[in-house]
Amino acid sequence: MFPFPTTTSKETRMFKKTLAFAALATASLLANAQATPVGLWKTIDDESGKEKSLVRIQEANGQLTGTIEKFLDPATKPDVKCDLCSDERKGKPILGMQILRGLKPTDDKARWDGGEILDPNKGKIYKSRITLIDGGKKLEMRGYIGAPLLGRTQVWVRTE
Repeated sequence: MFPFPTTTSKETRMFKKTLAFAALATASLLANAQATPVGLWKTIDDESGKEKSLVRIQEANGQLTGTIEKFLDPATKPDVKCDLCSDERKGKPILGMQILRGLKPTDDKARWDGGEILDPNKGKIYKSRITLIDGGKKLEMRGYIGAPLLGRTQVWVRTE
């Protein structure tokens, strides 16, 4: 009647075990994917509470970098330049600019430290530390001078 041979109960059990293993492996991969800050993040201004931009965080050679991909504030002109920057970014377009550099993983699997972040509106460079929170759905971006106690924290929201 059927063009395929019927399966035995042993084959059915094996199929179920294989399916369960595949589901666990997929869930594990998805959980680990969120355990890294690599991805696209919506930045939220800690003073105004307004959405400012989308920053793509990438990993290369064991360090994280972050680049502005899009402005979310309609008042920000797309061709605005970093006139207040004091390094090689001076006079360059902020859109597409790398603002986060050199973050390295710490013993705490949810924290990266030792990098720097540029505030392109002020042209200032701060030491930085990031910590994943809320299961990797949010990120605390801490910019500071000297010690982490002397700084500001923004909470960024993962968009992908």
